[in-house]
Parts: sequence; structure tokens; C-alpha cells
Amino acid sequence: MKDSPSTSSGRTDEGAKPKSGSGWLNVAVDYGPLVVFLATYKYFSPEESEPIAEIAAVIKGTFAFIIAAIIALAVSKWRLGKVSPMLWFSTALIVGFGSLTIFFGDPVFVQIKPTIIYLGFGIALLGAYYWKGKALLRILLEAAFEGLSDEGWARLSRNWGFFFLFLAALNTALMHSLSFESWLWSKLWVFMPLTFLFTFTQIPMLLKHGLAVDEQDDVLKNEPPTG
Repeated sequence: MKDSPSTSSGRTDEGAKPKSGSGWLNVAVDYGPLVVFLATYKYFSPEESEPIAEIAAVIKGTFAFIIAAIIALAVSKWRLGKVSPMLWFSTALIVGFGSLTIFFGDPVFVQIKPTIIYLGFGIALLGAYYWKGKALLRILLEAAFEGLSDEGWARLSRNWGFFFLFLAALNTALMHSLSFESWLWSKLWVFMPLTFLFTFTQIPMLLKHGLAVDEQDDVLKNEPPTG
């Protein structure tokens, strides 16, 4: 007797798309540590301008940031069964630059961290696209989008490369023009909305290059981390 469509691949329809159920967990893993950082810093920051108390709040927030990032990495391994290369890279920089912030008592190290992440990802994606002819994002996202053609992956990888370079420039500009608290809030009210908006604008191009219609929600849920 022939296997039914739902069982011929060795799995049921309920298990056919595990990544859909884990999409928002990816978002929580990416942005959760940042929320912890912001909440801890806000809780300990002084009501009036006091340099020593302000630095103490930054240090406490950074320490909480490091702990939350490590927990997020462990949760990703536990619930998703894997840790993406991007998350490894981001967590390593959070721990490294966070430790420098705590040691020197200077918030500039934790502010520089996103710029380095954006530059690193941008240069890697564009370098692989223009010099190697490869869609590095396909490897990093582990071909998450069903049906997407090679050309679609290449365009997506290139577009994200340019967007990461834009974010690097934006972060650098904001860290030099805003207070630390305002810069911290910008991660939630500027960078996060921009990232979701950019991701949304990629959907028509992805659909044109073979993305299954029912995969549209997964595009928003499986965006590269930008924390």
C-alpha cells in the first residue's frame, strides 16, 4: 500500500514545518538580551545626572546583557536544536565588548559592538556575492525559505549586505549624536522597526524568485539577527 502524502516522508503534516513554530522564538533570542540590558540600565540609572551612578548603571546593564545573551544562546540550542553562526558571532562580541565595558567603565565599547557586527556581516555577504558568486545568507539561514531559487538567494544575500552596511553607518552616527540612554532606546524604536520594514520589502522579490506563498510569514520570523 502506498504511503499517504503526510507520511511518505517519515513525518506528519504537523511536523512538516517546525521552523514556523519557532520563528518568534528566534526573535526573542535575538532581541531578548537587548530588552534585558535596557530594563536593567533603566532600573539603576539615576534620576538626575550623576556621572558615577550613570557609569554604574551602564556596567550593571552590560553585565545583565552578557548573562542574557549566554542564556539566549543556550535556549536556542535547547529549543531549536542549533545555534546559528550569526548568533555565535553576536554572542561572542557581546561577551567580549561587554567585558571591556565593565573593565574600563566606558559604554563606548558596547556601543561599538553593533557597528562591528553590521560591518562584519555586510562585508561577508557582499564579498561572497561579488567575489565568490555565492549567497552566504543561504548558508547562514540554512536554506530556511522553501522554493526560493538560487537567484533569489543571491539577491537576498546582496540586499542584506547593503542593509547591514547602512545599519553600521546609522549606529555610528547615532552613538556620536545621542546620549547613551537615547542610543539604547534607538535599538528598539529605530533599528528593530527598520529591520522589519526592510525584511517586509524583500517579500515581493522573494515571491518572484520562487518563494512559496505560505512561506511569507517565515521571511519575517527568520530574518538575520541585528542586535
